[in-house]
Amino acid sequence: MVGGKHPILLFDGVCNLCRRSVQFVLRHDSEGQFRFVSQQSALGQSLLRQHGVNDPQALNTVYLVDDTGIHAKSTAVLRVLGRLGCPWRAGLMLLAVPRPWRDWAYDFVGKRRYAWFGKSDVCWLPDPALKDRFPD
Repeated sequence: MVGGKHPILLFDGVCNLCRRSVQFVLRHDSEGQFRFVSQQSALGQSLLRQHGVNDPQALNTVYLVDDTGIHAKSTAVLRVLGRLGCPWRAGLMLLAVPRPWRDWAYDFVGKRRYAWFGKSDVCWLPDPALKDRFPD
């Protein structure tokens, strides 16, 4: 079973910013709670459809699936930070900022992420030691 008690972070597997973000979470997730799924994978596409994402081919955002549902854009990022502990948990305070403002900033970076951070020709593959964190 995918996820279960583990929150799932759905990310753009060819985006260098997204890859670095996943690596950041891996480094700071001392409890090993998160699972990671590329949006381009069959499982990623299935999870997006299952959670009502109308166009699973649109890779313009990160999604977090947890026990409360699916979260997108800035809300997903801040909820991830909130689960990483101190000092990252302080990011939860930004949830007080109205979502349209947060998502405007998210979209500003998101629209430029390939130009600023680059894009790979293939999805990033993690170290084999992390295989259990990346379900098929």
